[in-house]
Amino acid sequence: MPAAKPALQQEECPPNVVGAHSNITVLGPTGPHLLTRLPAPRSELHSVPEPVQPRKTNFQPRVPVITGEATYRGSAEIHGIITGQLGAAASTLTIKQRPRNGSGEPELDGELTFKDLLRINGHIAGKVFSEKGTLIVDTAATVEADINVAVCVVSGTVVGDITGQERVEVAPGATVKGNIATRSLSIKPGAVFQGDCRMLKDTDGGR
Repeated sequence: MPAAKPALQQEECPPNVVGAHSNITVLGPTGPHLLTRLPAPRSELHSVPEPVQPRKTNFQPRVPVITGEATYRGSAEIHGIITGQLGAAASTLTIKQRPRNGSGEPELDGELTFKDLLRINGHIAGKVFSEKGTLIVDTAATVEADINVAVCVVSGTVVGDITGQERVEVAPGATVKGNIATRSLSIKPGAVFQGDCRMLKDTDGGR
């Protein structure tokens, strides 16, 4: 007598059926089994390129040669980038310059004319004129020029004659090598003055 067949037999499931369903129950000799779909293989890791660093330049911003509105006649050698509208009214000139090479050459050499207020922060040469303006020579500035302004305040070095129609002030630590002509002169202790002084007459004839 042939052996009795089991009531339940394991049936093979086609591969495409398993792939189409995430969970399939298959009957086997020991009972139903749950076949779980295996996760897809992870993709290979790719190296992320490092961000490109911006190229560094040797330009370094520093204090401009002059600060204020002025008219300049002469030659100027600029090492750097200039932005702004040159020669326009109420324009702004920004200069990004290389560090000084210590040659001692003036950064501006010519005739400089202004109206209200001009501050010199660098090294200039030539002539500076203003009928009613105030000239300020900063502590680190060097002016090798003849100056003819209404008011001149010197905190740096001036090599040349100064004419102050109203007054001239020489601050402590300043150096003036030249003649001074003005109606009012103030030389603070610690200043160096090498030259002659001449007092101008008032417009009303009082002096």
